[in-house]
Amino acid sequence: MFWTRRASASGLILFFASALLVAPAMAQITTDSAPPPSGAPVVYGTDTLFTLYGRLGPFGPPERASAVVQRLARRGAALANGRDSILVTEVERRSELLIGDEVLMTVLDADALPTGQPRPALATAWAARMQQAVVATAAASSFRSLSIDAAKAALATLVLIGLLFGLQRLFHRVYRELRGPRVPPFRIKRFELLSAARLGEALTLVARVVRVSLTVLLLYIYVPLVLSFFPWTAPYSRRIVGYVLTPLHAVGAGFLDYLPNIFFLLVIFLVTRYLLKLIHLVFRAIGSGALVLEGFHRDWAQPTFNIIRFLVVAFAVVVMFPYLPGAESPAFKGVSLFVGVLFSLGSTGAVGQIVAGVVLTYTNAFRLGDRVQIGETVGDVVQRTMLVTRIRTIKNVEVTVPNATVLSSQLINFTTQASERGLILHTTVTIGYDAPWRQVHELLIAAARATGDIKADPAPFVLQTSLDDFYVSYQINAFTDQPAVMARIYSVLHQNIQDKFNEAGVEIMSPHYGARRDGNQVTIPVSYLPGDYRAPAFRVEHLPPDGQG
Repeated sequence: MFWTRRASASGLILFFASALLVAPAMAQITTDSAPPPSGAPVVYGTDTLFTLYGRLGPFGPPERASAVVQRLARRGAALANGRDSILVTEVERRSELLIGDEVLMTVLDADALPTGQPRPALATAWAARMQQAVVATAAASSFRSLSIDAAKAALATLVLIGLLFGLQRLFHRVYRELRGPRVPPFRIKRFELLSAARLGEALTLVARVVRVSLTVLLLYIYVPLVLSFFPWTAPYSRRIVGYVLTPLHAVGAGFLDYLPNIFFLLVIFLVTRYLLKLIHLVFRAIGSGALVLEGFHRDWAQPTFNIIRFLVVAFAVVVMFPYLPGAESPAFKGVSLFVGVLFSLGSTGAVGQIVAGVVLTYTNAFRLGDRVQIGETVGDVVQRTMLVTRIRTIKNVEVTVPNATVLSSQLINFTTQASERGLILHTTVTIGYDAPWRQVHELLIAAARATGDIKADPAPFVLQTSLDDFYVSYQINAFTDQPAVMARIYSVLHQNIQDKFNEAGVEIMSPHYGARRDGNQVTIPVSYLPGDYRAPAFRVEHLPPDGQG
């Protein structure tokens, strides 16, 4: 029963109902039916004449087929010359094929049953077929046939030699052209990927591979062709051709069988691709501020997209895995398991770095461009990946820090509060006890206000951090919103402190300074001293003798 696209609904219902009723009976028939019998072919020369299925006494189909071939070979010359012929006789429910008084073979009912023909008619057909095969084999082995076959082989050899000579001349000319000045360098815009010499060498190598491939192809065509001309070597010709045609046929059949899987893989690939495009569009809108989600920072958009993209691709690979070529083979499963074990053992550190990167991303510890200190490294964050964080120091040295190290170290961010509350820069100077502390406060605050990038509001302030043996420690604190240039701000602040203290005639006693004030120059630079300043001399006092007024 054949169905078309225009089959009616009632017809479909009738078909399924019939199938349900007939299915048990068909299953019983299928279960009870015997497997098809196995036979042995009778091959004479290069032709398969027929197949024997029955068993004659102790002889099975293979023994019977071998005996028939041996008798045909022994009586083949007489059959070919017409001196003998094959006669068919019926004896007790079997047919016997005779050559003279010798029984060539016996045809049984079991031989005729698989063919669906009556046994007598089948025996007559087999006799005629064997007669023709013997005559054809003898004709192919005659001197005239062998001479013609030899001439064909010689002609094929001359054609092969001519083609090989033509290939040699053609490719020698190609080699000269490729080594000559006509081959331009390979460039992409202004960037030269391959020079003319290197490109010529690469193209010459490709030409050599093509030449070898064509030569092998010609030899592969020539050898089976010549072998097919002679009756003794014709089977080897078919075998050689089968060495290539059989794998090609298997590959073609496998490709046709694999087409539905290719369709599934294509559908999964397209769905994954456009799903990723949609997800990227959403997170790009979040990153640009066009889409605002409460509690979700804009800086999380790209890292979150990277994580979701990885999960989507991983899920797609898992779904596609059963449809890959050879996915069900034990070799493919073994290799997949081996690669998985290697990846698991070798990626432990990488997985730890990725987890640390995810934690750093969602803790919002720092952003690109922030001035941070990780361990002893101080600089600006220039790159943040799932594995490492890269920092550029003020000396333009790029330091790569693994994310696990960042997570386990103390991280100082100078930028987070700088724009809103201001970053407090502080430095300490030590001044002797002879200088009034109020004057020192005024001088330090004046130096801070004279420094660029220091905010006037909040105002700078001074803390006296300690009273030491020889001096007092004063700490100036000033606010800035430019942490990226804090090194320059510190340098200018120190310069201004020196200027203000020198102008006021206050000596900076840092870290230690000892002097005899009687007879020594002060530590203030000469440019800050009055023009008539002179270092004091040692003071000597004359005391009157004891007892004198």
